Amino acid sequence: MKINLIVGIIGSKEIIVKSLDTAARYGFGLIEVFATPAMIGLMESTAQQSVQSFLPEGFITLGTEVNIKHLKATLPGMKVKCETKLISVEGKKLIFEVNVWDEIGHIGSGLHTRFIVDVHKFMEKLKKAN
Repeated sequence: MKINLIVGIIGSKEIIVKSLDTAARYGFGLIEVFATPAMIGLMESTAQQSVQSFLPEGFITLGTEVNIKHLKATLPGMKVKCETKLISVEGKKLIFEVNVWDEIGHIGSGLHTRFIVDVHKFMEKLKKAN
């Protein structure tokens, strides 16, 4: 398998924060603000989508590590934009710089690691392990 991913690939995704994306819905608090797990999910999906078209059919990336800071609260109804940049390719290991902004300013940043996997082989190995 030869995959030619290059450092510098950019991803971008925008969402509107919904009630389902809030800390109250995740069970982390009583207030309706954009939840950290929802922000991490946005970071992961943006990174994954940014490189998917460069992978052979049957391959995907899976997230294995996040090291982020959630800097400010965001209310439901606000637009949130995530940008990712592939900053390191080490074989199957990909490291992304991730940043998130709402309509007011910067709300999250950090690093996210993903690995390239063959879906069929991964699922077969997982089934055997369980």
